[in-house]
Amino acid sequence: MGILKGSLTFSRYAVREDPPERFLDFVHERLSRFSFSGLETSERLKITGWTGMEDILDTTFGYARHVKGDFLLFALRVDRKAVPASLLKVEAMAAEKKYLQETGKERLYREQKKEIRDRVQLSLLQKTLPVPSFYEVCWSVSGKWLLFTSLSETACLDFLEIFKESFGFIPVPLVPWDNIQIPGATQGDQNESAFLADPETIGREFLTWLWFKSEERGGFIELPGRGDIEVVFLRRLVLESGDGINSETVICHGANTDLKEGKEALRQGKKIKEGRIRLRIDADTWEFTFKADTYGFQSVKLPETVEMADEQDLEGRSLERIYLIERVITTLDDLFALFLSIRRSELWLNDEQPRMKKWFQA
Repeated sequence: MGILKGSLTFSRYAVREDPPERFLDFVHERLSRFSFSGLETSERLKITGWTGMEDILDTTFGYARHVKGDFLLFALRVDRKAVPASLLKVEAMAAEKKYLQETGKERLYREQKKEIRDRVQLSLLQKTLPVPSFYEVCWSVSGKWLLFTSLSETACLDFLEIFKESFGFIPVPLVPWDNIQIPGATQGDQNESAFLADPETIGREFLTWLWFKSEERGGFIELPGRGDIEVVFLRRLVLESGDGINSETVICHGANTDLKEGKEALRQGKKIKEGRIRLRIDADTWEFTFKADTYGFQSVKLPETVEMADEQDLEGRSLERIYLIERVITTLDDLFALFLSIRRSELWLNDEQPRMKKWFQA
């Protein structure tokens, strides 16, 4: 389930380094060198490595099946071993008791307890089977971007570590507010910080504005040069104010977005950090959960595509799905660009904010 089939969740990265000569040969060699291997792993907590996307057992990358047009498609396998804390506690207590009985000692020092605990943990790890996880990677060579099918911080760190080790490139999280200045910073002739956007909160401002715009014209938003598209918020909104231990969160559920608790939360100064969205462009419809803080896409349902009679045209189907993924990303980026152009102009204070305030107070 993911890039080739079904719904998918993904984070985006930029690869800014220029590729070396004979790039495809370079990628094949590095994928093979850092492919997944489960040998000699009895004492290791984690094993990572690349596999094929079409066949997760393929670690040879033969016949260049990972090359689909301008894109490279492969997968990351991460096997983890974990000993339940309660099991480790019980087994360590039993080992300590046995040691005291065998030695005739009355008590153990801290160092002795730690030594026994480490020995028990190692013994349990050797008997524990690893749990595998698989994540897909789509690498646009000419576009210099990556999609990684997880939003988990742990999984993303695993991916970044092995990607750098494998290819020598450092992927950078790709969010559209990378170059936004912090309020109060100098910005040419623009001295009024009220028009400057804060990259720490701009994602939530954008998603809150998007809910307002979607309701302002019955679900339709006009994109310059593209005409009307339909944006509808569905079923679930998460609103939050503050951060850390001082944060306050409101979760709204419903069949539509006309939720009193949601607008009440807006009146209290909260902003939307997560929302389920239906996007329609012409005859195509996408549905996804959007994460404002990370600009992440979760549980994306792509428009229906024509089912292939056989698997011979797998490359064509792959490219079609990647095109649909790119299209929803581009549309959200265009919406963000529209928001930011308003947010950083006099329209924000003079027109947009008053209309938003009137909307959520209704």
